[in-house]
Amino acid sequence: MPKLKTKKAAAKRFRVKPSGKIKFDRANHEHLATKKSRKRKNKLKKAKYVGHSDLERVMRVLPTK
Repeated sequence: MPKLKTKKAAAKRFRVKPSGKIKFDRANHEHLATKKSRKRKNKLKKAKYVGHSDLERVMRVLPTK
């Protein structure tokens, strides 16, 4: 059976936690910060977990060891 290859773009964006949840950082936090309110920037700082509806799709591009 051939080895499974990880999609490198996905590997840079998602992290699989020991609990099995998949964590990711939110977009739009890095640049053009002067336009955004403080409340919006603080919310973008916090990481989030992948929802149940997208979990299967993300796991397909992140094969586990």
